[in-house]
Amino acid sequence: MAGESGSTLEERSSAVDGSPVQLELDGEAVTAPGGATLLDLLTRDGRFFPHLCKHPDLDSPQTCDTCLVEVDGELVRACATPVRPGTRVASRSLRAKAAREEAMQRILEHHELYCTVCDNSNGDCDLHETFSAMGIDTQRYPHRPSGHAVDDSHPFYRYDPDQCILCGRCVEACQDLEVNETLSIDWSLPRPRVVWDGGVPAGHSSCVGCGHCVTVCPCNALMEKSMLGRAGLLTGLDSSVLRPMIDLTKDLEPGLGLRSILAVSEAESALRPSLVKRTKTVCTYCGVGCSFEVWTRGREILRVQPRPEAPANQISTCVKGKFGWDFVNHPDRLRRPLVRRGDRFEEVDWPQALAAVAEGLRRVREQHGPDALGFIASSKCTNEEAYLVQKLARAVIGTNNVDNCSRYCQSPATMGLSRTVGYGGDAGSIRDIEQAEVVLIVGSNTAESHPVIATRVKRAQKLRGQKVIVADLRRHEMAERADIFLRPRPSTDLAWVLAVTRHILERGLADERFVEERVEGLEALRASLEPYTLAFAEQTTGIPAATLAEVAETIGRAKSVCCLWAMGVTQHHSGSDLSTALSNLLLLTGNYGRPGTGAYPLRGHNNVQGASDFGAMPDKLPGYQPVQDDEARGRYEAAWGVRIPAEPGLDNHQMVEAIHQGRLRALYLVGEEMGLVDTNALDVQAAFEQLEFLVVQDVFFSNTARFADVVLPAAPSLEKEGTFTNTERRIQRLYQALEPLGEAWPDWRIVQGVAQALGADWHYEHPGEVMAEAAALTPLFAGVSYERLAGFGSLQWPVAPDGQDSPLLYIERFPFEGGKAHFHPVSFAPPSEEADGDFELHVNNGRLLEHFHEGNLTARSAGIAELTPSVFVEVSPELAAERGISDGALLRLRSRRGAVEVRAIVTDRVRGSEVYLPMNARRTDQAVNVLTSSHTDPATHTPAYKELAASLEVLEPSGPTPLPRRNFRYGRRTPQLGVRVEEKWRRADYRLPPDRRPEPAAPAPSNGAR
Repeated sequence: MAGESGSTLEERSSAVDGSPVQLELDGEAVTAPGGATLLDLLTRDGRFFPHLCKHPDLDSPQTCDTCLVEVDGELVRACATPVRPGTRVASRSLRAKAAREEAMQRILEHHELYCTVCDNSNGDCDLHETFSAMGIDTQRYPHRPSGHAVDDSHPFYRYDPDQCILCGRCVEACQDLEVNETLSIDWSLPRPRVVWDGGVPAGHSSCVGCGHCVTVCPCNALMEKSMLGRAGLLTGLDSSVLRPMIDLTKDLEPGLGLRSILAVSEAESALRPSLVKRTKTVCTYCGVGCSFEVWTRGREILRVQPRPEAPANQISTCVKGKFGWDFVNHPDRLRRPLVRRGDRFEEVDWPQALAAVAEGLRRVREQHGPDALGFIASSKCTNEEAYLVQKLARAVIGTNNVDNCSRYCQSPATMGLSRTVGYGGDAGSIRDIEQAEVVLIVGSNTAESHPVIATRVKRAQKLRGQKVIVADLRRHEMAERADIFLRPRPSTDLAWVLAVTRHILERGLADERFVEERVEGLEALRASLEPYTLAFAEQTTGIPAATLAEVAETIGRAKSVCCLWAMGVTQHHSGSDLSTALSNLLLLTGNYGRPGTGAYPLRGHNNVQGASDFGAMPDKLPGYQPVQDDEARGRYEAAWGVRIPAEPGLDNHQMVEAIHQGRLRALYLVGEEMGLVDTNALDVQAAFEQLEFLVVQDVFFSNTARFADVVLPAAPSLEKEGTFTNTERRIQRLYQALEPLGEAWPDWRIVQGVAQALGADWHYEHPGEVMAEAAALTPLFAGVSYERLAGFGSLQWPVAPDGQDSPLLYIERFPFEGGKAHFHPVSFAPPSEEADGDFELHVNNGRLLEHFHEGNLTARSAGIAELTPSVFVEVSPELAAERGISDGALLRLRSRRGAVEVRAIVTDRVRGSEVYLPMNARRTDQAVNVLTSSHTDPATHTPAYKELAASLEVLEPSGPTPLPRRNFRYGRRTPQLGVRVEEKWRRADYRLPPDRRPEPAAPAPSNGAR
C-alpha cells in the first residue's frame, strides 16, 4: 500500500492549488489542478465515486477503503493520493472494484440496516446513498452487534455503536476542525468504538455540544435526539413493534436481496419532503453569522444542519446554534398584545394595541415635543427592522433619539476604526483570521463568545503553526492554548499596547514603506508614545518587560497579523482609545489591506453590526452618514417627504439620564432587556418607573416589560424573513421556517403598524421592499438586493451598484480624503473604579459558551439549562483559601450601587482578588449590572462594565454546586491529530481490500449491549 497516511502535518494542511497536472485516467488523458486528490478528480462535476470517510470540509481519515483505485498497478486510497504527472489511474479495473466492494461489505458488518424505519434515511445518509449507488445486493458479512451500549447521556445527541462504521469523520471534526479534542477511536478494543475523553459517557465529558460530530456523521450512529422517532413515516413506532419489524426485514434480506428492501426505504424517503421542511436561516445568537438549514415538522424543530456553502461557518456550529432553539415553542412566549390596566396587564387585539401605542406616543409628542420620545432598536432583529425603527423615529415622530445595544459593546471599536482607517467594521473576513501568521486576541473569550471563529484560530494553530497571543484577565480556553499569554492588571491593556507600539518603532520593526505611502501622522504618534516604555508598562500592568518585548518582536516580524478584540477592550472608560491604539499598532506594522491582516472587533449579537449599519444611531443615518450632512439628510428627506432634525439625538445612556431629568417622557424599546443588561440596572429600572409611557416589543415578557404600558408580542427569526449582518460585514438572508406563534407579528410588521396608526403612509408588503429602499438611499449598500442574497448568497459591504462587494477592505486606499489612513495618538489613564479598602475585589464579567447574554432565550432550552442551570461566580483558589470558600458557597457581592447573591465555583481561571460573574442572570438579585456603575467611555458613552469593585461576604461556606459535574468544564480533553488510522491498519484483523478480512475472533464481552 502506498503510504498515504504518512503525510506530514504541513502536507495535510497545505492548500490545494497549483499548476495543472496531466495524467491518464481509465485510458484517457485528463488534466487536473495541482494539489488536487484523485478523489477530487473522480468526483468532478458532481460525478459519483464511492467514498465514505472523506467529508468535503475535513481531511481524509483514510478509514473506509471505499475509494480504492489502482495507480500504476498499486492500490491506493483516492481520497489521500494527490494527482501526479504521468501516472496511470485505473478506477474501473476488476481489482479496484473488488476492493471497493469488499470495503463496503466490511462496513455493512458494523451497521445494522433498517433504513425504512431510520430517521436518517432521508437523502442525508451518505452510507445509504453510497452502497445503493454501488449496486450491492447481498450482505457478505452479517451484522455483528458491537458489544457496546448506546450512549444517550448527552442532552442533545446519542451515539449508537451498533450503527457506527468507524469512519472517523466525527473524530476529524472534533480534533482538527472544532479542535475541542474530545473524541477519538479506541482502536485497542476488541471491537473499536468512538470514545469521549478516552472512555467516559458523552454527557460527562469535555464535549461542548457544538454538534460538528453529528453534522458530519455519514449514517445514524450519531443523531440529534430531536430527530429520533420524528423524521419519517414509520420512525415513531414503539420499540415493541419496531424491533420485530427490523428482525423480519433482516430475515427477508437473503431471499429478496438488499435492492428490494432498499426500494421500500427509498419510496418512504421520497415522501419525507412532504413531512419535513428544510429552511435556510441565519443564527440568532452571536455575531459570527452562521447560516444553516433548519428542519421542521409542523412546529417541531428536528435538526439544524449546516452546509458547506454557508459562507461564514461552512459546517460549523456551536451548542446554541445547533441545539438552542427550544425557546421558539416555549410556553412563556408572548402570544397576544398586552395593555396595562392599573397594576395588571390585559390581553387585547392588535387594533387596540396599536391604537394604545399611537395614543401614548402622540400624547407625549404633543405635550413635550418630539425630543421627549426615544426609540431603541434591537440587535436581535433584522436590518430591515432596524431601518424601520430609525425611520419611525425620524420620519414619523421627528427625533434623532434612536439607538441600539451596540452602545453597550461595540461603539468604542467603531470609534477607534473610524478614527484610524475609516470604516467601523472588520477589515476582512473570517478566512483572513485563519490565514494570518499571528493572531492577537485582546479582551475576548473567543472560544465561548464567538466559538466558530475560535475554531478557525485553533485549527490554524494546530495544523499550520499559527502563533496566538492572548491578553486577558482570565485563563480561559484561548489563554490556555496561547503561545504567549498576557495577564495584565485590570483596565491596564492600553499601557502595554502603547509600550509595544513604541518598542516596534524603536527597534525598526515598523513597515516603513506602508507607513510612508499609506498613513498620515507618524511623528505625532511617535511623540505621543514617548512616556510608554516597557518599564512603565511592566510597572502598570504587571507583565514582565521581556514578555512585552517578545510580543513586539513577534508582531513586528510577522508577515501578517490579525487583531481580535471584544468587550474586554470596549467596555472600559478608555474603550475607544484602546481600540484606536490597536488599530494604530496594525497600521504601524502594515497589517491592513492584505489577506490575513486587519482589525476584527468581534460583534456580540447576531445583528449588532447591522443595527448600526442601517441607521439605528442618534448621529448617523443608514450607512454611517452623519445626520448633520446636508446632502445625505436631504436625500432621505426627499424620499420620505419629511424634515429630519439636523442635530444628533440622545444615545441609550443619555436617554436614561434624560428620563431622570424629566426631558425624556416616552420610550419605545424593541427586543432589549434593558432593565438587566444596561449598566447600573437599579438606576435604569428607577428611570423606567418615571416614564409617562413605555412600549416594550419582545418575544417574552421580559424583566423590562414589567415597567411597560404596552407589551407587543414579536416573532423570533425562525418566524420571519429579512437579513442579518455579521461581524465580517456580511449581509445574509433568513427565510421563514415557522408561522408566528399565536398572534405574534414580525417586528417589521409591528413597527409599520405603529407608523400607520400614527398616520404614516407605509405599505411594505415584504422586508425585501425595505431593503430595496435602504439600498437606494445608502451608498454603502447600493448593490444589495434580495435576489443577490438568495439562498446561501451573501454580500460584504461596501457593495457597489453592480453588486461587487468587499470581502477585504483597504486594498488600495482608505476612505478618507487623500486615501490615507490616520494615526490617532491616545494616552493611558487609570480606570474609573478600582478595588480599595472598602471594595476589595475586582469583578470581571462576560459571557458563557452555552448561554447568550442574560439568558432570556437559552435558559428556555431544556438541554442548555441542564448543562448550566444558574449563574455562578468564579473564585480563585487563593481567595477561596483565604475566605474559607468551597464550591457551592453562597456569596454576597456588594458594590457602591447594589448587591447580588450567587453561589461560587472555585477555579484557577481567575486569580487573586479578581472574580468573574457571568451575565446569564434573569433575576435582578443575581444580575451583575446591579453592581456596575454609570461611568462611561467619554467618546461613545459605552458603559465601563469591566471597571467594577465590590466587597465579598460569605453567607454559606459551602452548598450545592451551581455548575453540575457533568458540565464540560470538568472534562479532560484528549488531543491528537486526526483518527490515528495507522492503529487500525496495525490490527491483526485488518487486511487491505480486496483481500478478505480474517475470521472474527470470539465475541467481545457485552458491556451492556442491548
